[in-house]
Amino acid sequence: MRYAIISDIHANLPALRAVLTDIDKREDVDAIYHLGDLTGYAPWPNEVVATLIERGIVGIAGNYDSTIATDYKHCGCRAETERDEELSHLSYEWTLARVTANTKAYLARLPFRLDLRPLGGHAVGPTITLVHGNQTLNTVYVTEDRPDSFLEKMAAGIGARTGDMICFGHTHQPWQREVAGIRFLNAGSVGRPKDGDWRACYAILTIENSGIRGEFVRVSYGVETAARAIIESELPNEFASVLRLGGAAALSTQS
Repeated sequence: MRYAIISDIHANLPALRAVLTDIDKREDVDAIYHLGDLTGYAPWPNEVVATLIERGIVGIAGNYDSTIATDYKHCGCRAETERDEELSHLSYEWTLARVTANTKAYLARLPFRLDLRPLGGHAVGPTITLVHGNQTLNTVYVTEDRPDSFLEKMAAGIGARTGDMICFGHTHQPWQREVAGIRFLNAGSVGRPKDGDWRACYAILTIENSGIRGEFVRVSYGVETAARAIIESELPNEFASVLRLGGAAALSTQS
């Protein structure tokens, strides 16, 4: 059995379409799940949500989703500079003003966490837990430099056991590691990568009786189409540079 895990689309419709096309070509993918942060930073929040609804793709709430759904005062994003802070607020205000009632209703229905039992609950098998940040908050950044002790605490809070996998996003940087027999996987970002590679990123999980394997897939898409749409909108032009550069030397804003 194989699952595709997509995360942090951030209203980038061209990137989402390219990723879904790539997944559709893989006839052995049994299901697609998303890890949240569907809106923000690009001009297609409603179209992205509509696409996920149309495709029946199930997922969880990222910080951008839960804050937009509740009209919160900000997106819960972390910024390293005053300009980054200003940009995060501009994106949030732009998005909040343009999402439809249907989009907000969908975002409000997203759960904080999903537990998947791909081999069925009647038999011994791995659990795949989907969260956006960590087990407590969808604003926590689980970065690759987190020590094993942090990941062990995260797994204990989730109730993970040997052979299980925990999937998350939020940092826009893909990585995976095994700690104490539990697999941790950050699926990266479909719509706003920040690892220096502008291509959309998603993960494929292969689930077998012997365990779960994760692999990352990079997909080229019309990044200039997305960048031009940002420039032609009222969103800050800096967001176009983030897409073109894969986040490298662009902004330090975390979403």
